[in-house]
Amino acid sequence: MMDAQQKKFLAIVIIISFVTSAVAGFLAGGLANNFFASVTAPGVNNQAAQTLVVAQQEQVVNVVRDTSPAVVSIIITKNLSAIQPISPFDDFFGQFWPFDISTPSPQSDNQQQEIGGGTGFIISGDGLILTNKHVVGDGEANYTVLTNDGQKYPAKVLALDPAQDIALIKIDKNNLPILKLGDSDKIESGQTVIAIGNALGEFRNTVSVGVVSGLRRSISASAGLGQTAEQLDNVIQTDAAINPGNSGGPLLNLNGEVVGINVAMAQGAQDIGFALPINVAKRDIVQVQSSGKISYPFLGVRYVAVTPEIQQQNNLAVDYGALITAGQGQSEPAITAGSPAEQAGLEEGDIILEADGQKIDLNHSLAQAIQNYNVGDTITLKILSGNQQKDIKVVLGER
Repeated sequence: MMDAQQKKFLAIVIIISFVTSAVAGFLAGGLANNFFASVTAPGVNNQAAQTLVVAQQEQVVNVVRDTSPAVVSIIITKNLSAIQPISPFDDFFGQFWPFDISTPSPQSDNQQQEIGGGTGFIISGDGLILTNKHVVGDGEANYTVLTNDGQKYPAKVLALDPAQDIALIKIDKNNLPILKLGDSDKIESGQTVIAIGNALGEFRNTVSVGVVSGLRRSISASAGLGQTAEQLDNVIQTDAAINPGNSGGPLLNLNGEVVGINVAMAQGAQDIGFALPINVAKRDIVQVQSSGKISYPFLGVRYVAVTPEIQQQNNLAVDYGALITAGQGQSEPAITAGSPAEQAGLEEGDIILEADGQKIDLNHSLAQAIQNYNVGDTITLKILSGNQQKDIKVVLGER
């Protein structure tokens, strides 16, 4: 049995223990909260992170709402008597599949049959539409534009780009909504993008969201076996779903600006799609609006890009530039007869180092440099001929 002094001492111990536990618990809880907060959202709290997600979702919704009226589906029809049977297994080339062509069912002759579909987008209020060349490249087919509000208009093919998978078509309609063209040179890997298109040729204005997965990719794509593969350089890779039928549709940034033209998907992979940078189409648009056609500048040389390996193999003095060389067995001449290159005095074995001050290397090919100019432009080429560097002026012709 405890006396009064012992009871007083025990009460003090209990009070001290309670206070110590409370303080320890408070500190531990605070430290734990700080620890877990730093793990779940470093630099921001969870509420701020959630706000950012909601804000981005609203931005995507707003872009889709504002741009969808200017995105159109393109219906491809053809006279059955002119159609060759198509196998559903023919609709790919290697790894890359631009768009879908369906197998026509047996019908009577001279009847128009829908054989495929693609996408386009309106770039001027009087009905000018940008799409892919492989969507509208069949001269024997007819094309109908289906707008997002369900209206149908016959379309006329105005111009096909001879070098890029780009085409311009037109419908007879005014006061149409248009899309604003952005600057594809400013896009970066990881930024959010939105693809809109006529998925599978059936589900018009299908929306998919992703990021820019890579830049400056090079691919070979064809609409089917037996068709010529087209080399596409400097394309944008995205994980926004691009399905057959999406070809020719816009790839948009979060400002609602077109940064790319959806062109191909990778077979046997998940979420690997490709888009042409919109900047490559801007010159085509200006040319069609001013002259009604698309023309490309022409130099007239065959070349290989100089790399350290090419330098070593050929004992060259430089490890960059474009080495003018003939094809195997001389079947392809190094210099095209009568070309601007021949007229300017370029010869096989010369190395083109610069075009108007732009260094020619793996990131800046000669073909890309020439495409920045117009037919009739005069450019200055810095070349290495033997051991001598010199500048040569060339007036570009038309391809």
